[in-house]
Amino acid sequence: MGPINRRHPNDVAQIFKEYGGPFLEGHKLCPDQLKAFMAISQCRTAAMGGHLQACNQCNYQIVAYNSCRNRHCNKCQYTKQLIWVDKLKSSLPVCRYFHLVFTIPSALHKVFYLNQTMCYNLLFKASSIALQKVGRNPKFLGAQTGAVAVLHTWGQALTYHPHIHMIVPAGGLSDDGEEWIEASKKFLLPVKALAMVFRGVMWTLMEKQILLENIRLPDDINGTTLKRKLYQKNWNVYTKKSMAGPQSVVQYLGKYTHRVAISNNRIIDITSGKITFRWKDYRKGPQNRLLTLDAQEFIGRFMRHVLPLGFYKIRYYGLLASANGHKRQQCILLIAKRPHVPLLQGLSIREVLKLVTGTDPEICPKCKKGEMISLIRRNTG
Repeated sequence: MGPINRRHPNDVAQIFKEYGGPFLEGHKLCPDQLKAFMAISQCRTAAMGGHLQACNQCNYQIVAYNSCRNRHCNKCQYTKQLIWVDKLKSSLPVCRYFHLVFTIPSALHKVFYLNQTMCYNLLFKASSIALQKVGRNPKFLGAQTGAVAVLHTWGQALTYHPHIHMIVPAGGLSDDGEEWIEASKKFLLPVKALAMVFRGVMWTLMEKQILLENIRLPDDINGTTLKRKLYQKNWNVYTKKSMAGPQSVVQYLGKYTHRVAISNNRIIDITSGKITFRWKDYRKGPQNRLLTLDAQEFIGRFMRHVLPLGFYKIRYYGLLASANGHKRQQCILLIAKRPHVPLLQGLSIREVLKLVTGTDPEICPKCKKGEMISLIRRNTG
């Protein structure tokens, strides 16, 4: 019988299984966090159930265990990402795109963590309003625009760092819908103006919910003090140079959409209760650095990034929203470039992997001729 479920030599599931017991004894997780913890720990193990596969030519056998399919598991996102990227490319206008990042200041981190669903929703709303408000300003783009927005809550060191990644067309639709207005090749919108509008909209939305008592403030913070802190510093909106066409831009965005707090290939070593992983401190340059954390601290940081159940971390705004399909089609007509044709729509997972990797996952890895057939389905343990 062949090896069972080959894995990366170091992975998050291994950390959870080796050090998760003491962590659970000393920490109280909410139901969503506990569900994610158990799913990741048991992914592709006997606890998830599985089946025995055998080659119909050479009788090579292997046990295939089921995936947990939890969206926070870093082993279960690949095919989801492939299908999402392929579908999105077929719906985007063929033009250049900019990548924007909207970041909240650290003064809001406690408030956000205490009120995750409400505050994450407001972060999406404030960033999209700021984008469309500045975009419509005749001093700048002077057109209707839109975005694909993705929420991330982590920094490279697994610290709590909520921010929104946006992919925005390098242009927009005129108010009368008769013209596609092209943005500068190097410049979409002034980030200082975006940051100021973003800050104003974000605080206005939050203040309303604080007064309605829908947002709970930490004991050491009141609304007046919080507002003063938020207006003492400029907020950060970051933009990268434009990228050509949906092909490259969606492949780029795909790296962000189905990413979890840390990938297994960043984990370098798991020894004596210490976890060492690669990270980048962009304030000191893009080179890789190593960080070692106690296993309990590592697990705690990872669990802070489990999203509330049912929360959508990918959203579409303006011209790219599903409700504005007619406007998006008008943009496609005005740009006069044919969109990408979806290749993966309607295909099974096996067919997707075969098309993308060039290999059939159900062909025998030993003789390369036979097909792996399921013989025995195992119950969950």
